[in-house]
Amino acid sequence: MSMEIERRILRLLHGHKTRFRLREIHGHFLRHHLHRSNQLLSHFISVCAASNKLSYAYTLFRHSPNPNILLFNSIIKAFSCPQSFHFFSVMRNRGIWPNEFTFSPLFKACSNMLDVRMGQGLHGEVVVMGFECFSQIRIALVELYCKCGRMEDARQVFDEMFQRDVIVWNLMVSGFCRTGDVESGLLFFRGMTERTVVSWNSMISGLAQCGRDSEAMKLFEEMRNCGFVPDETTVVIILPICARLGEDGGVGKWIHSYAKSSGLILDFISVGNSLIDYYCKRGALERAFSVFRDMPQKNVVTWNAMISGQAFNGNGERGLTLFEEMIDEHGVTPNDATFVGALTCCSHAGWVKRGGELLTSMVSNYGIHPKLEHYGCMVDLLGRGGCVKEAYDLINAMPMKPNAAIWGSLLNACRQFDDIELAVLAVKELIKVEPCNSGNYVLLSNLYAEKGLWDEVENIRLLMKKNSLQKEPGQSIV
Repeated sequence: MSMEIERRILRLLHGHKTRFRLREIHGHFLRHHLHRSNQLLSHFISVCAASNKLSYAYTLFRHSPNPNILLFNSIIKAFSCPQSFHFFSVMRNRGIWPNEFTFSPLFKACSNMLDVRMGQGLHGEVVVMGFECFSQIRIALVELYCKCGRMEDARQVFDEMFQRDVIVWNLMVSGFCRTGDVESGLLFFRGMTERTVVSWNSMISGLAQCGRDSEAMKLFEEMRNCGFVPDETTVVIILPICARLGEDGGVGKWIHSYAKSSGLILDFISVGNSLIDYYCKRGALERAFSVFRDMPQKNVVTWNAMISGQAFNGNGERGLTLFEEMIDEHGVTPNDATFVGALTCCSHAGWVKRGGELLTSMVSNYGIHPKLEHYGCMVDLLGRGGCVKEAYDLINAMPMKPNAAIWGSLLNACRQFDDIELAVLAVKELIKVEPCNSGNYVLLSNLYAEKGLWDEVENIRLLMKKNSLQKEPGQSIV
């Protein structure tokens, strides 16, 4: 009878509505005195972790009368970051010897924390205990070293493996690409006897991250020709590549059609967001709006993509209308990226006062402290509006050091509104930020020449010669 009750509880635990019935199932545990069964508790903790109810999992573990290695392994796996090492320490203090299933989640925790030193310490323990031959431990080690950029260590573990499945090959490809060694990634990718969509995605993404968009696009075409069906990750990776390459829309339209027919837009918000961003960057705003309207669910990234897209295409008023609609009608809380888009919209619309109000409301209404990007947008807005002195005052009031983009924005405004003195000051600051950029010295020399200060022009030329800087020669694309 007891075995039948245990089987029934196991079926309940792994049912599709379990997360709504955890307390009810727990009641069955207690009613039938099964709370002493470490096997059942282990299943319960795993289900709690999968349902993101970690506090419930911890309560169950804490009240277990006699936890064994099975139960400790479950709780270590449930808590994948620093807490897992606490449970591991408690386990060791109780004299419970780890087994081959104990270390994989601990290596996973080290991967999540990017703590390679702790991982190396665990690696040593694994070797001493004789567990290094287990496949799941070697895979976890390869993942740890790849995520931490220790590709030599990852390669050593990989080479020592007797059997290598597609998962560990994918980890190596992804690891090499993440560290910028795309050639080694390609070598591993071409050496794979079996590939999955993850393999193709890792390699395409790696090429794109290294600026090799044309090769990434060719690999995507090869992937399709080999009969692999793109997933949501493929779509999110390939659309920005299409936008950067400025292709005529053929691949982008195919991806849109495929994402629509396969239900990816309905199932994954990230796919819709990527399509909106792609169409906005191509200037196809109505197509972007069509995707936006058809999306059954939207998040703050969706709204950000639409608002920034309007700003990117110089349609500031429409972008600000979307910003207000997002907050007032849909109750979506903006984040710092939302305000970058909204401030850029203000810049294109010429709404200086509205931009100032937005910058103030970031802190007062949402507790978001402006970053360099926000100040940069505001300096650009003030400069475009002819408020050059106010822009300079804002730069001086910033809590962080301005970068070259901000000084460049002020310089453009100074030249547009003939404020030569402030322009000279802006260029001098540019030279401090970018001392090896010969263009800044040429700009300053030209400004002095406009004012007839020929001695200063000569000083700039001597300074460039002293610093071994040369003016970049002009080139024609004809």
